[in-house]
Amino acid sequence: MFRHPIEIRLDHTAAARRQSHQVGTALWPVAAIALLVLLPSCLLAQTATRAADIEAAREKKAGHLKPDEPSKIERILRDFRDNKMLERSTAGIAGFRVKFGGLVQGSGFALGPEYLRQDLVGGNLIFRTAAQISTHAFQRYDAQISAPHFAHKLLFFDLFGVHHDYRSINYYGPGAESKRSSRTDSRIIDTAIDGTLGIQPIPHLRLGVSSGYLFVNLGPGKDSRFASTDKVFSPSEAVGIDTRPDFVRIGTFGRFDYRDNPGGPRSGGDYLVQWDRFLARPSGLNNDFRRLNVEVQQYIPFFNRRRVIALHGQSVLTYPDGANVVPFYLQPTLGGSEDLRGFRPFRFYDNNLILVNGEYRWEVFSGLDMALFADAGKVFRQHANWNVRNMEADFGFGFRFNVRNNVFLRIDTGFSHEGFQIWFKFGNVFGEERIRTSRFQ
Repeated sequence: MFRHPIEIRLDHTAAARRQSHQVGTALWPVAAIALLVLLPSCLLAQTATRAADIEAAREKKAGHLKPDEPSKIERILRDFRDNKMLERSTAGIAGFRVKFGGLVQGSGFALGPEYLRQDLVGGNLIFRTAAQISTHAFQRYDAQISAPHFAHKLLFFDLFGVHHDYRSINYYGPGAESKRSSRTDSRIIDTAIDGTLGIQPIPHLRLGVSSGYLFVNLGPGKDSRFASTDKVFSPSEAVGIDTRPDFVRIGTFGRFDYRDNPGGPRSGGDYLVQWDRFLARPSGLNNDFRRLNVEVQQYIPFFNRRRVIALHGQSVLTYPDGANVVPFYLQPTLGGSEDLRGFRPFRFYDNNLILVNGEYRWEVFSGLDMALFADAGKVFRQHANWNVRNMEADFGFGFRFNVRNNVFLRIDTGFSHEGFQIWFKFGNVFGEERIRTSRFQ
């Protein structure tokens, strides 16, 4: 009886739903189109409003900005660069200039006046003299007269005198097995006079003879942190600590140097062979010996000479006469800013040494190079141990500051199993080997 009306009501409701769904389906495209049209306009309007707010804030802030003031350090560095103070100090005025560095490693920062004339006798004669003192009160005084090329550039001559007063030279004991904890020091005062005469038969090749006299005086070290060498080591361990002989040196050498620029080479090589005989004075002290020094430098440029591989090798061999012994202050040493840069100065002493160094240098910008380096070397007593076994080694990085293409200042940091060392030195790491009697050049 009630079934028919209920069916009518259900049919009506379903029809209404179908009609509503059809209307909604028809309106979705219209709504989507409207959204696509209106959304970019809204976003553009919002972006424009945001840009206007930023610009207004920028204009408001610009009205209150003060001129950019560099820091005091920045002003000093800028003035130092703009006024070319470094170039002026090294170039000098009327022959006078400031000489930086040049003292033995471990002496601290050294400074002093230097007088240099390279225009004497039509540019054929050079005279130079300097006096320096370091922050650790180390002293050096020297004078030099040289004729690098005369007699139609066939001959060369050099006369050199130097006086050192080095208040604290480290000594750890003899041999490669010396202990770092055995550090002592001694004061070494020496005066040396050297003369060299040679011939240059072809370009880059020099052959010559050389002689010198060395006056030596030893005393207790002045560094209160360490015991004096003579209080810790016997005369057999620190040979010459009690006798302190002077020496006459007579020798000969040959050198082939074709580096493009000795003060900051980027290509070429330098090869030196030097043979010397040392005679102790007064005679009879059993300290006469002969010494052979062989050194090789090679520079390999690439990438338009902006990158350089620098290689260096050296060996020093001594030959005591009979039962004679070499004084410790004339023995070859390793450790310091020139050879094993991860070790303290004068860390290893013995009669002989072998050393190899390698650097990879690249130009950061004009006036500054960076370097990665590795060093290896050892000292030894017997010539039979001349090999590359059991060598001490280190590695590190450095900076090379250049003035007129010459290395003016270098900063090296070396790491080894004994720690690390930081070196501030003036001049190239593989400097020009000089024919001298005093070891402390």
